[in-house]
Order: sequence, then C-alpha cells, then structure tokens
Amino acid sequence: MQIIHTIDELRQALAARRSAGHRIGFVPTMGYLHEGHLELVRHAREQNDVTVVSIFVNPLQFGANEDLDKYPRNLERDAALLREAGVDYLFAPSVADMYPRPMLTVVDVPALGNQMEGEARPGHFAGVATVVTKLFNIVGPDRAYFGEKDFQQLVIIRRMVEDMAMPVRVVGVETMREQDGLACSSRNVYLTPEQRAAARIVPRALDEAERLYRSGMDDPQALEAAIRAFIQTEPLAVPEVVALRDPQTLERLTNLQGKPVLVALFVRFGATRLLDNRVIAPIAHPNAKKGCMK
Repeated sequence: MQIIHTIDELRQALAARRSAGHRIGFVPTMGYLHEGHLELVRHAREQNDVTVVSIFVNPLQFGANEDLDKYPRNLERDAALLREAGVDYLFAPSVADMYPRPMLTVVDVPALGNQMEGEARPGHFAGVATVVTKLFNIVGPDRAYFGEKDFQQLVIIRRMVEDMAMPVRVVGVETMREQDGLACSSRNVYLTPEQRAAARIVPRALDEAERLYRSGMDDPQALEAAIRAFIQTEPLAVPEVVALRDPQTLERLTNLQGKPVLVALFVRFGATRLLDNRVIAPIAHPNAKKGCMK
C-alpha cells in the first residue's frame, strides 16, 4: 500500500492506473477506522481493480461547538488496518493540502441537508458535500462507497452526483453492528461505560419502531411519539431527532400505509451524538385486494 499526502502525487499515481484500464473504487473516511469502514473496503476491492481510501478530518463539516479537535485520530493504526485489508492507496492530506486558501465555493443540497441531522447541525451537510465533491475531483473514482448508517448523507451524495452529472456510481453498504446491535461508529469511543450500556436503547428503538409499524401503527406522528417515548425510558438518552421519512427523497410521510419507511434516529449521550436508522419494508393494507379481476 502506498501512502500519499499530496493531491498532485495521488493524481499522478491514479492516472497511470486509469490509463491501464483499471477501475477505481474509493472509500472516503475521517479515520479512526472500525469494522464498518473495513466492510466498505471489502466491497471496493471486490468490485474494482484499484482501491483508494482517504483519511481526512474535514473541518468544514464541524460546527463551532462540535468535536473537531477531539475527533479521534491515529494514522499509524489506520494505515496498518488498511494495509492488511489490501488497500492500494491511502490518501491522507493535511488541511493545508485540501484547503490552501479559505474556501469561497460551497456545494450544498439544502432541501435534503437542512432537515433531520442537518437541523441539529446547521451547515454540516454543506461541508460534507463540498469535501466529497473535491475528493471525487481528486480521485476520479468509478465507484464510491458509503455506509447506510449515515443514511441522510448517502441520499444527499447520491442526489448531488445525479444533479451534477458526476461520472461516479455511489454504492451504499449495509450498516455493520457490534454484538449488542449498536452501529459501528468512530464516536463510540467517546462513550463512558455507563453511556455505552445505555446506548443499546438506540438499536432497540429501531426494533420497537418496526414492531409498532407492523402491528398497525401507521400514523407518522403517533409512531414518532412512541419511538421518542421508548428512547426516553433510558435516562441517559436524549433523542434529538426521531424522523419517519421517504427513504428515497427524505420527504415527510403523511401516511405510512403501503410505503417503505426510513426511521432515522439522532440520540445524544452526554456530549456524544449517535446516529442510526432502519428502512422498514412496506406492509400491505389489510383491505387491499389481491390479484387482478377481469
């Protein structure tokens, strides 16, 4: 595996691979890798000739009171994991490499990014879309891989790529989970032992949401309220976002009958915010007719 720190060096290395007809798979990360990241790498390696992983803690997507300085970093550890996973290139630029001057250009998808997590973190998804656009321009991948845990981010990146006619296929990969169901996340290391135990309420809330939906609760407001109340049975959990949305458009749903439902949760434990979600497949309305009648 080759570790590259500058944009020009990476472009030169990939130009040679591209001229040889190699397909390039790309996994953008902020580092402190876990099993979820490595699952993205496995998909990239299976579907492409060359695998590139970036590690860059992007300051544009952190708010004034967020954890940019405290975000966990360990490049040596991450490089060892990626080398073992068979990655070809690790791109680890500095902030000065990525943003040598203040950014005057911003990429934003406000209709999708100013709601749900974006409502709690203003400007976050504009920072994400901007850095992903820049990374796509640098790497020029055929495919790029994102985890479904960050489902809103995945929807935003897909729409951005479609709207801007970017020549890259965005591939979503199923959320990887720890043994007790908690979604793998770099932020899990922030949790105290008590908070870590309490965080089990998040995947359990998704189970409860699906149970209630399948038992006939198809009013969005009632279901959101029930999920929020379930999370609040854990004293350490603060549900900041409980949202039921269309999984393709993130539009609010006024009726859940016969529709797939994205259940998106944004739950805080102390200063640590955890994301999780589930797409629940539609269930048939009990009065729906089956078959065709002539």
